[in-house]
Amino acid sequence: MPKKRHKPEEIVAKLRQVDVLVSQGQSVADAIRSIGVTEVSYYRWRREFGGLKSDQVKRMKELEAENARLRRAVADLTLDKLILKEAASGNW
Repeated sequence: MPKKRHKPEEIVAKLRQVDVLVSQGQSVADAIRSIGVTEVSYYRWRREFGGLKSDQVKRMKELEAENARLRRAVADLTLDKLILKEAASGNW
């Protein structure tokens, strides 16, 4: 059975759906089963996306991607700096 990767917007919608089902009197386990995910996935999603709205999730993902890009840029520049420093120290 292939794994399905859920988009952040879908995750927020499923978390809200579970909240609605629980407020209607279903048990948490039954509500989780009805949305078609495992309990582990549900609790992991709740920890990560619990109080966020759909637009906030999108913005968070954009910021995480930008952060990763900036970290790679800093790492590349640091490596270049170390290489130049080593080359300069060898010339004298």
